[in-house]
Amino acid sequence: MPKINVSFQVIPKVSDEDTYRVVDLAIDVVKKSGVKFEVGPMETTMEGELDQLLEIVKQAQQACVDAGAERVMTIIKIDYHPKGVTIEEKIEKYRR
Repeated sequence: MPKINVSFQVIPKVSDEDTYRVVDLAIDVVKKSGVKFEVGPMETTMEGELDQLLEIVKQAQQACVDAGAERVMTIIKIDYHPKGVTIEEKIEKYRR
């Protein structure tokens, strides 16, 4: 299976002062997974195999619930190409 990109944004239903703390816990799930990832101001993009990345998204949602969110809305974007697609090929020209 090719490496692809999955971007996701969790929107936990918590008090305003807890939002960043809970989102950080979701990002910690991604960090601990060992996949390549980039955190942006509105979403986190990961690189890997689809099944693995979707499982990470599910775990990130659960981390929000475990932290007290009574509801979690998640927005997911998937960039799939049969030959694979990388984060680097998309953004390397902006890092020069």
